[in-house]
Amino acid sequence: MAILCNVDTRLIVQGMGRMGRFHAGLSVEYGTRVVGGVHPGKGGTAIDGIPVFDTVEQAVADTGADASVIFVPPPGAADAILEAADAGIGVAACITEGIPALDMLRAKRALQGSKLRLVGPNCPGVVTPEQCRIGIMPAQITRPGPVGVISRSGTLTYEAVDQLSRLGIGQSTCLGIGGDAIIGTTFVDALRLFEADPETRAVVMIGEIGGSAEETAAEFIRDEMSKPVAAFIAGQNAPPGKRMGHAGAIIAGGKGRASDKIAALEAAGAFVAPSPAEIAETLAKNVPDLSGS
Repeated sequence: MAILCNVDTRLIVQGMGRMGRFHAGLSVEYGTRVVGGVHPGKGGTAIDGIPVFDTVEQAVADTGADASVIFVPPPGAADAILEAADAGIGVAACITEGIPALDMLRAKRALQGSKLRLVGPNCPGVVTPEQCRIGIMPAQITRPGPVGVISRSGTLTYEAVDQLSRLGIGQSTCLGIGGDAIIGTTFVDALRLFEADPETRAVVMIGEIGGSAEETAAEFIRDEMSKPVAAFIAGQNAPPGKRMGHAGAIIAGGKGRASDKIAALEAAGAFVAPSPAEIAETLAKNVPDLSGS
């Protein structure tokens, strides 16, 4: 089974501005069932053949949507996440970058007990190869197969997927969890999903400096994962106190160093790639039976 999204997923797009409209079209081209858009004030119209609704509740009631991708600007993005939850959406990928941390803290607390699985914010979304695209990933580089991919970095998600595909190793689901300090789906959440997925035989995990998410993931890999994990940590040369791209990518208070994350992952039995150019090769070398999958 595919995790998070599959060929039956019914997707709505929250925020049908230029970016939302563009990526809605790419998802339609990929074969994703984009059943509606949400843009207050434009309800009852259609954009590129996609019916538009004023609220998520109306879109769900009319289309049976069970997934959402959110392109709402930062001031309203947290409210858009909660609107999706209130409407009964099961999976929402929030692409928006720059959501105030306090807004996300309140939203994450409000999501406790909700059935919504939030991916992001500040993430590229999810792709199940040849089935469904939710977000902004270049889905054409993916191919079906047995490797789950999880990454805090959008660009390195694409890099790892392209490397795998070039080696003839397909992916079960490609998941960008986002680089902000407060996110919905964590490494552990994603690892748990891949561990339970019978179609996933190995996992690629891409982390970066800042926070302790990778160390927590290493504990889960050591204690709970039966499937091999190849990893890479970005920002190995970043100086302490300097934020590296993502809001959560900063070494502060003596925590978040790449060396500590690498040591924790290696101690947990993960295979750590020495450079971003060797992510797929590291997996293929240590799990050779994946080649040609």
